[in-house]
Amino acid sequence: MFKTLRTAWKVPDLRKRIMFTFWMMALLRIGAIIPAPGVNPTAIEEMLANIGDNNLLGLINVFTGGGFSTMAIFAFGVGPYITSSIIIQLLTIAFTKLEEISKEGEDGRKRINRITRYLTLVIATMQGGATTLLLYNQNILLAQTPLYFCLTLLSFVAGSLLVMWIGEQMGVKGVGNGISLIIFVNIVSTLPQTVTTLRSTDIPIAVIAVALIVIMIGFAVLMSLGERRVPVQYAKRMSGRKMYGGQTQNIPIKVNLAGVLPVIFAMSLIQFPEIVTNIFIKNPSESWLMVIDNLRWTTPIGGTIYVVLIFAFAFFYSSIAFNPVDIAANMKKSGGFIPGIRPGKPTSDYLSKIATHVTLMGAIFLSILALTPVLFQVFLNLPIAFAGTSLLIVVGVALETVKGIESQTLMRSYKGFL
Repeated sequence: MFKTLRTAWKVPDLRKRIMFTFWMMALLRIGAIIPAPGVNPTAIEEMLANIGDNNLLGLINVFTGGGFSTMAIFAFGVGPYITSSIIIQLLTIAFTKLEEISKEGEDGRKRINRITRYLTLVIATMQGGATTLLLYNQNILLAQTPLYFCLTLLSFVAGSLLVMWIGEQMGVKGVGNGISLIIFVNIVSTLPQTVTTLRSTDIPIAVIAVALIVIMIGFAVLMSLGERRVPVQYAKRMSGRKMYGGQTQNIPIKVNLAGVLPVIFAMSLIQFPEIVTNIFIKNPSESWLMVIDNLRWTTPIGGTIYVVLIFAFAFFYSSIAFNPVDIAANMKKSGGFIPGIRPGKPTSDYLSKIATHVTLMGAIFLSILALTPVLFQVFLNLPIAFAGTSLLIVVGVALETVKGIESQTLMRSYKGFL
């Protein structure tokens, strides 16, 4: 990795891109520590004192680099943009009109991006409005007036849109995927807090925790790079005087096809009742509070539901992202076949069976990584945020960025034919 960065730094164009990326990262970190106007920072600390890293709000705080705990202007980070992108992706599959737009090439991609931005504005307004209402009900605003309410809401929405713009600019003028790099730098910013937590514990426990983190890093790399390759043979055919086909290729099926989306969806769903209660219900009953306590993923009932939801969302997203019927039809049109499998429906059934097995393994691995913060909390009494899901994101983004830099370096060093 360091060799790749050193080689890229010698290329003037890539050096400018790397510097632009670092400046944008610095801007993101500045925005994550500036409190939103109208918010009382002291009251925020008191309200979020009981919020750890083992719930949805704690996960949001990790993904925003601590911006959510301080209610900064970048309190929501790229969350609204990611949510809108996922919704548009699902709607593209459900509605034929959006699917046709997405297949119109560059113009269609621009139209889809425009729709995604508008939806980001709507989602940012909804999330910002709910959060501002919570702050208003908890008497956390500097003044309980409509002016301060609107000012705080406007700062949250503007911050989310600015982060979206920064991510797009990093993708165009920087290196790697801008949105992924924003999440990457926000998660890595919590690493000093993890180091401080380890230094304050006993040496044997700290050594065990470091060893487990190293093992999880290797585990995350294995998940990010693991894939099942299905061999495909193409029949030879004549076109004029030239022979085409006769080649063997592979269909890669990634072990972790859905990424961390199943974890985020599962945690959002299981923590939804608690969030709604905190925002809209001032005096909940004891029975309802007991239900919310049992739904926490640190409890046996909540942990079981959490794992089941991870499996459900992993298979759901895999069925959307990988379509064996379309792949089998395209293979049949181009004269391809899997050795030992007949083209058509037998091929699609075979691919579906393999995808199910691979997705099952990916869901098991993802559940283990997602539950590691609970294991740190229960057995070692360490509230470590830099573990589990966040570690998987960091490893995946780092590998993706290094590959992107390598491809750009190779493209600029290739001199072609004379």
